[in-house]
Amino acid sequence: MQHNVLILDFGSQYTQLIARRVRELNIFCEIFPYNHIPADLSLYKAVILSGSPFSVRAENAPHPDLSQIRGKMPLLAVCYGAQYLAHFHGGEVAPSNIREYGRANLAYIKDGEPFFEGVTAASQVWMSHSDTIKQLPNNAVRLASTKDVENAAYRIEGEDTYAIQFHPEVYHSTDGKQMLENFLVKIAEVPQNFTPDTFVEDIVEELKVKLQNDKVVLGLSGGVDSTVAAVLLNKAIGNNLYCIFVNNGLLRKDEFENVLHQYKDMGLNVKGVDASDRFLSQLAGIEDPEIKRKTIGRVFIEVFDDEAHQLTDVKWLAQGTIYPDVIESVSVKGPSATIKSHHNVGGLPDFMKLQVVEPLRMLFKDEVRRVGATLGIDPELLGRHPFPGPGLSIRILGDITPEKVRILQEVDHIFIQGLKDHRLYDKVWQAGAILLPVNSVGVMGDERTYEKVVALRAVESTDGMTADWVHLPYDFLMKVSNEIINKVKGVNRVVYDISSKPPATIEWE
Repeated sequence: MQHNVLILDFGSQYTQLIARRVRELNIFCEIFPYNHIPADLSLYKAVILSGSPFSVRAENAPHPDLSQIRGKMPLLAVCYGAQYLAHFHGGEVAPSNIREYGRANLAYIKDGEPFFEGVTAASQVWMSHSDTIKQLPNNAVRLASTKDVENAAYRIEGEDTYAIQFHPEVYHSTDGKQMLENFLVKIAEVPQNFTPDTFVEDIVEELKVKLQNDKVVLGLSGGVDSTVAAVLLNKAIGNNLYCIFVNNGLLRKDEFENVLHQYKDMGLNVKGVDASDRFLSQLAGIEDPEIKRKTIGRVFIEVFDDEAHQLTDVKWLAQGTIYPDVIESVSVKGPSATIKSHHNVGGLPDFMKLQVVEPLRMLFKDEVRRVGATLGIDPELLGRHPFPGPGLSIRILGDITPEKVRILQEVDHIFIQGLKDHRLYDKVWQAGAILLPVNSVGVMGDERTYEKVVALRAVESTDGMTADWVHLPYDFLMKVSNEIINKVKGVNRVVYDISSKPPATIEWE
């Protein structure tokens, strides 16, 4: 695969956003930590330096070796990158006297510069820095200024090196995408050939070469990532792909049967394993959410291993790993502290001795969906909301019992079906119900009840890193609440969660 653009990460919260904007231009790019620059740079046609929470004046400031990049290939330095080039090459960077954070407008743009072609006067940009460039580096030409930032953009004479103190990757920079396109397409002449169609062609051919006639086993979840991975592998190796779909007893109502039916219609070689009793018995009496996750992960491994051992000569384990997971594992800051354990087949024991194949490891979530559409996967499946690996176990606060699972499955079904019936499902990024570990007093007919409370949760987001609660119509919430209380035995109160992330998380456990 043609790599095209290299993004060096200095720890900015916006680094992934740079990559997403580049990909939107149908240009393939990769992110690497600034201190792990690829040895073979011939694969790349341009380099972008990200921002950073560090100051270039600090002793522990990131200090990359750009000797094989600077002046030898097109380079765009963003924020910290711009300050880095100035500070270490004859310029001056000092603390800013004013707060340079948030929206600003370009007050000056040098005429005739290809970087700013098509950018309107007074274009809004997004600033996010406490230092500022007081003096440009050697051989630099100022390209743009704002009211408060004189050296907002510059280039180096005799090189295709450009630097900007603002962030073109954020939506607040109204012409940011145009600037990135100007640099990458007009200046660096990077081909815009990264499309779902070309990805499918390239990855299928790559899988054929890598896997030959080997057998591959894949744990399906019913979600978008594992499904798209399965279809790609099936396109490459056909019946040599063995898919295992495990029912952990914590799926949504009728999901095991429905998803299996969908997979069969897609021509996949799938075996459904109903291990509900095994999971629920192992979870009995466990209340701690982290122990729940680890228990489910352990039992999944045991079930998956039992099934995989019934297959002969399997050499590969396929996974639906996507690019944000890959980036996180090689982050400048190192892998994140465990907020909550993730449940997937990545924890399979060493004794299985399988090589790993990850067809989607270079794609963002939205790209996975586009590839799925190219492959002809049912739009309803591709549009499914994210669903946690541990399933309903982390939406049942407290211990797990078959009766609690039944209650939550019924509640969740009414809520999700209601969203679909009222054409609200596609306006929500993720939705679900939570069974709370409290009972409340109620009245049904002439009798007093003391039954369960459920919470409904619906959020809008792009990647799950942040999320806002969705303002669902009151009439809809009223109808859903009434239906839940009338139809689900054991529930007499419904509440709606109006917390955003942060400070709350999307899931309750």
